[in-house]
Amino acid sequence: FELPNRFWSVGPSLAETLFDAGARKYQEAQAIAVYDQDVASYRQTVLTAFQDVEDNLVSLKVLEKEALAERAAADAAGETLRITENQYKAGTVDYLNVVSAQNASLTAERAFRDITNRSLSASVGLLKALGGGWNTGALPQ
Repeated sequence: FELPNRFWSVGPSLAETLFDAGARKYQEAQAIAVYDQDVASYRQTVLTAFQDVEDNLVSLKVLEKEALAERAAADAAGETLRITENQYKAGTVDYLNVVSAQNASLTAERAFRDITNRSLSASVGLLKALGGGWNTGALPQ
């Protein structure tokens, strides 16, 4: 290669990189905008995850209190049923009272089971919000 040929081949490519009519400036601005958008999206994802964890923790706390109350109600209804059955055997009440006591006992027990199921669902939701952590291979088939 001769020196003048080299000059003329390097010159246009150098001028092209130096004078790009602001294209690099706009590419940089676009890259910054994409980065800012990704940061905002990540921040929102983290905030949503924290909200999910907090919601499930609050649900578990409330359901724990409800479960205690429902367990006490179910125990009381069971005791009422036992007493009513004894009264029926003694002949002091008719069978309709026994059926009513059975209905009340079963309703209270079902309410307790419902609270228990909701509590288990909230526990699973909490595990999911915390990133999972269960092994599906260990589940019974």
